[in-house]
Amino acid sequence: MTSLPYLDAATLERLVPLGRAVRILEDALRDGLDPEATPQRPVVDLPAGQLLLMPAATRRYAGVKAVSVAPGNPGRGLPRIQGTYLLFDGDTLTPLAAMDGIALTSLRTPAVSALAVRHLADPGGGRLVVFGSGPQAWGHVLALREVRPITEVSVAGRDAGRAEALAARCRALGLPAHALTSASDPGASQVAQTGVHDAVARADLIACCTTAERPLFPGKLARDGVTVVAVGSHEPGARELDGDLVARATVVVEARAAALEEAGDVIIPIRQGTITTGHLAGNLAELVAGAVVAGPGPRVFKSTGMAWEDLVIAAAAYEAWIS
Repeated sequence: MTSLPYLDAATLERLVPLGRAVRILEDALRDGLDPEATPQRPVVDLPAGQLLLMPAATRRYAGVKAVSVAPGNPGRGLPRIQGTYLLFDGDTLTPLAAMDGIALTSLRTPAVSALAVRHLADPGGGRLVVFGSGPQAWGHVLALREVRPITEVSVAGRDAGRAEALAARCRALGLPAHALTSASDPGASQVAQTGVHDAVARADLIACCTTAERPLFPGKLARDGVTVVAVGSHEPGARELDGDLVARATVVVEARAAALEEAGDVIIPIRQGTITTGHLAGNLAELVAGAVVAGPGPRVFKSTGMAWEDLVIAAAAYEAWIS
């Protein structure tokens, strides 16, 4: 048996640039892919953390991503999240390729957000606030500028040095950018928190890309018409957005079944009686099909990450690699 090809991060980035990833995801949904049919991911608790398994299948391919989450790793100088993707032929289930699972996640997550923003956000909005300073925060800056004319970036992070480093990367792209100390940090000064609140109140787009378990900002600050994407949590007890914002917003999720199982941003308001399940305006396929009409308030896209997204991007990378 010949060795299985491995597509590393640089190869994935070359084969599937962000703009193409957005189009691939949209094409899959327009071709009839149903996000609700994606199997739920098993989450296995382990002594060192969690193991997440994300299987999916389409007509031509099947695949699974195995992701480990080890909270103690940063203290050891290792990544908190690691993973590998395995792509199979859809008919024979013969393994075709292995891929860097985290690079795949770093590509498809902001691409999914950009797809939602393309169909949910006002066309002219350019003031972006990003909560977080890691790879997903950077990926969302790159992805959202593919679909909207970003004119200004405010980076809100708990670590001032990392937030400034991300702001500097934005400025290197030619984007006016500045760093703010996140209001979710109990140690942030009142002046710093006021700066974050002011940025939120002015924002056209807000991307929440953190590991926070409680709301990042008071939802009442978000103006009508702002579009907020929240991608940081996939656990029913954790959220980045508060109930006030969710209750005012037109809320779109990747899939209702997944959101009601994993998305604390909607599960917690439902448990508290702030909203009902009927408050969800639609899933991503319905949004792309034009079946979601945004109301007068904010717009929210809540993402937990789904296996179908990994599969369609992995398949596109493989096809580009063999061509």
